[in-house]
Amino acid sequence: MTRPVTVGVDGSPAGLAAADWGAREAQLRDVPLRLVHAWEWQPCSHAPPEGPEYARRWSEGVPREVSARLHRSYPNLDITADRLIGPPPEVLCEAAEEAELLVVGTVGTGVFAGFLLGSVALAAVAHSQRPIVLVRASTAEGDEHPGHASAVASARPVVLGLDLGRPSDEVIRFAFDSAALRAAPLLVVRGGNPPARNGVSGVGGEPDREADVAAGETEFMRMVLRPWQEKYPAVDVTQQAVIGQPAHHLLDAGTSADLVVIGRRTRSPRAVLPRIGPLAHAVLHHCPAPVAVVPHG
Repeated sequence: MTRPVTVGVDGSPAGLAAADWGAREAQLRDVPLRLVHAWEWQPCSHAPPEGPEYARRWSEGVPREVSARLHRSYPNLDITADRLIGPPPEVLCEAAEEAELLVVGTVGTGVFAGFLLGSVALAAVAHSQRPIVLVRASTAEGDEHPGHASAVASARPVVLGLDLGRPSDEVIRFAFDSAALRAAPLLVVRGGNPPARNGVSGVGGEPDREADVAAGETEFMRMVLRPWQEKYPAVDVTQQAVIGQPAHHLLDAGTSADLVVIGRRTRSPRAVLPRIGPLAHAVLHHCPAPVAVVPHG
């Protein structure tokens, strides 16, 4: 069974941006596109104010209208649209189980100001067992999203935030697949502070030691990535082992990226409830490019 790219649509500009990104991604992957609208009556900023019955009819039209719009732009793409009943986070996570990946929109407020990352998006990221991509809406007319997928070769890289402490095959595979589909280069970023010596961090005080730490991590990155580069020989890989907070370096790389890929651990001995972690939280709120969060054990 071919898994579709599934997009959560809600009639908002962010949902339309996600639908467009999902359509392009489905074309790249040569899979169907599924649009899912979750209906649960509650007041919201983009719903009509006339009342429950009008809102219900509006909700029924959302997936049809988005589907018709995408059919005009992607006439050869297999598109289905479903309106499902239930809380949006639960509906989206259930739909994601049958999907190649799930795409959800976020509201962009500017590269440096951050996103208005809603509860639906956060809950979907925290609970989904499948990869989920968050796409921001354009903040100004004519402002093309830097991460819009393209059916042709892309000059923008795919960026992978690599956790060398627990390298995940699922996360690395997703990043290499994404770069190969786009005929794009892959930038692998690993950031961190060198271990403290005599109780004092080495950042800023011992340049030679910092250089030694970066060189050691670069060599370890080569070892981790070597089998993947052999499997994907057409992907041009650049490695970047840097000193400092990983989120900062990923955000810098994300300003010119087609896609940023990070992982989320699904099993943590200290986590009672699903959580996304501080790095993912920072990247999801501030990265201007679409961000793929890949769950792994």
